[in-house]
Amino acid sequence: MQASADPRRLAIASCTLAILLAWAGPVHADGRDSRWKEQPVPGLPAKGEGQAFRTGVVATANPYAAEAGAQILESGGNAVDAAVAIAYALNVVEPQSAGIGGGGFMMVHLAKSGRTFTIDTRERAPAGATPGMFSGLSFTQASTSGISVGVPGMVRGTADAVQRWGRLPLARVLKPAIRLADDGFAATPRFVASPACASATSRAKVYPETAEYFCPGGLPIAVGALVTNKPLAQTLRTIAREGPDAFYSGEIAKGIIEGQKRMSAGGKPGTMTLADLQAYEATKRDPVVSSYRGYLIKGMGPPSSGALTVGQMLKMIERFPIGDASAGFGFGSPATLNVMAEVMRTAFADRALWMGDADFSYVPVKGLLDPAYTAMRSEPIAPTARLAVNPVAGDPRPYDMSAWMPATQLAGVTSFAGPGGSTTHFVAADKWGNLVSYTNTIESGYGAGMFAGYYPDGCAEISCFKSFGFLLNNELTDFNFTPSLNPFTGEAAANDVAPGKRPRSSMSPSMIFDRKGRPLVAYGSPGGSTIINSVFNVTLNLLDHGMTLQQAIDAPRLSVTAAGGSVSIDTGNPLSPTPFPDASLEALRVLGHTVNAPADIGSVQIVVIDPKTGKQYGGADLRREGTVIGLPRPRHGHRGHDRDDEDADDDDGDDD
Repeated sequence: MQASADPRRLAIASCTLAILLAWAGPVHADGRDSRWKEQPVPGLPAKGEGQAFRTGVVATANPYAAEAGAQILESGGNAVDAAVAIAYALNVVEPQSAGIGGGGFMMVHLAKSGRTFTIDTRERAPAGATPGMFSGLSFTQASTSGISVGVPGMVRGTADAVQRWGRLPLARVLKPAIRLADDGFAATPRFVASPACASATSRAKVYPETAEYFCPGGLPIAVGALVTNKPLAQTLRTIAREGPDAFYSGEIAKGIIEGQKRMSAGGKPGTMTLADLQAYEATKRDPVVSSYRGYLIKGMGPPSSGALTVGQMLKMIERFPIGDASAGFGFGSPATLNVMAEVMRTAFADRALWMGDADFSYVPVKGLLDPAYTAMRSEPIAPTARLAVNPVAGDPRPYDMSAWMPATQLAGVTSFAGPGGSTTHFVAADKWGNLVSYTNTIESGYGAGMFAGYYPDGCAEISCFKSFGFLLNNELTDFNFTPSLNPFTGEAAANDVAPGKRPRSSMSPSMIFDRKGRPLVAYGSPGGSTIINSVFNVTLNLLDHGMTLQQAIDAPRLSVTAAGGSVSIDTGNPLSPTPFPDASLEALRVLGHTVNAPADIGSVQIVVIDPKTGKQYGGADLRREGTVIGLPRPRHGHRGHDRDDEDADDDDGDDD
């Protein structure tokens, strides 16, 4: 009887093989070492197409936010400053998606030092949180009550980023958002469409002061109508004047604490205290790095599952000749769509079991991306067949050198995935070559539904409500609703609720680098768990199908977000849709897939940099109100005021 292999030796052998392959480098059939071949820049527009910029570009899901970022770049700010300005502007003009009542993940590449890192401002569970706190609640009850509100991280993280890596003071960076909130903006179609005022179940109507802001008098706001948010303007002025501590203490903190004590019918109040707010700190982390077709993909690691799941899917699909129409793997072909769906189903099985907050739990990052492990996971997938049995999680521990750490927990198998539709993503580049890819969110559309604020004693009229102008998140619904166990170990799940823990996320701010370590692409998407698949789709479009950046954004997408899940189909750019062929979708059904009716999936924004020319290109998604602004631009195109022309030096913001 043959003895079973020692998993430690398997892991060591796997690591040794990876090191040897990395040292040797890939070799072409003619014997040439591909390390010396110049890699093409993915996403570049065709000659004569697409506008090139040299001194900065921003791509956002909203025109006002793009203008805010461009103004900051023109005022001498760098990509970090511009990204933070965009984030605050979006709180004003896209409040249903993101804002200071929530958090997110910022990926930064600093050109001077060559460093790439992430800033984790994911919300934390308060000290009073417990694994069973959602017991007996439906998702709607939990997600519209204070029990779902996590300690917000955006303000602390953005202030830290501007102070350490920006070029302008925080007060200057906040000016565009303060102006938008104070003077107002013309309501965009997405702003007025999202509240669904006619729906009694709309999250925008759960609390009367929220309903009055988004649906005054019970009626939708007209497109083009002036919208202001004076309470938010005052909140932002306070932060600009006093710094981030003003958000985590004093009157604003009181508004957060009192706001999260509220609950919808059948729900529960939150347990957040002033101590929870004052204890919040943002965390600087290294990105998770994977490879695909010779390019490096850097993304957001735990507590996000984004980079790990995207990286797994790319490694599993790499053995197929995606993009080769002669082999049956052209864009939208049955074989291409089937293997995409199967690697999604397989990777999401691993995601459900192994991924969580690595500050609290052991997450086998190396094992999940190990070439031998991903090859083993990919092996059952075939171009012309659906897996006979829904995938289950594998065991990456033998491939992970951290697998024998003592006293570790493993991520659990069950969680409740709430609806998507919230969150926002944007990218920024500056004239120094710095790049930012930033995903920001309050979780569901309108978060938990309540503004930070309170009613003074003795008055329950809307006119008495002391509002601070921003919605509170419902991020804690990303935890497991029911405490669960890992079947491999019998230990408690890493994505169970615990004090101070961050819930697992799907946000995937990403960047593509060439073999020389030069950044080529910054991109990402909103969309709940479909974020992962939007990033995956666009990566294949850029690296396999040879699309330009705008073509990669506009193309239809496919998404599966569970091991046994159905296939959701997106028809592409809503203004000029080019859906997948009907024959390909019918082929998926014949193989046994359930194919859902078309729906928008994600809203991808991209910046592409050509390292040889220094030219910068931006692409934005018209599934929302995508907007690109690049520099330089004509002076008459500048709509800002109070332009700061002081440019003290050429420092790119690197603190090395």
